[in-house]
Amino acid sequence: MTKPRYLKISWEQFHNDARILASRLVNRKDLKKIICVTRGGLLPAAILARELEIRWVDTICVAGYDEEERGTRASLLKVPETDGEGVLVVDDLVDSGRTGRIIRELMPKAYFVTLYAKPMGQKVVDDFVFAADQDMWILFPWEAELAPATPLVRQDDEGKETD
Repeated sequence: MTKPRYLKISWEQFHNDARILASRLVNRKDLKKIICVTRGGLLPAAILARELEIRWVDTICVAGYDEEERGTRASLLKVPETDGEGVLVVDDLVDSGRTGRIIRELMPKAYFVTLYAKPMGQKVVDDFVFAADQDMWILFPWEAELAPATPLVRQDDEGKETD
């Protein structure tokens, strides 16, 4: 079995990527509202709302998968009533595109953006900042714990601390 590959995103990188995305949207005067996909879209939506000075922010609540199991079904827990006209839909990541396709059906007129996109989901969104490999697990700053690092001389070949 191959070792999983991770792309660790720092708070600083996350904020910078959100500002890059905002810079691409700053001249879009048609976007008056933000709908963020919970939970991943909450933080990039906050940054975009600030940078674009959009005060109308809502959520679409979709339960797609957790870290343990990627299911094949998604549950819609909360859906704003809109076709997406004037709406910027924001998420942190598009992976397989399954959640994005659901949102596209519900809000066909929305402009849909993510910070990060994997190949299977790229066609679902209108814009994204960083293309990640499909097999890459993106580790967001709110998913990582801050902890002291073991000095390299005390680690074995797999990065585990030795006695």
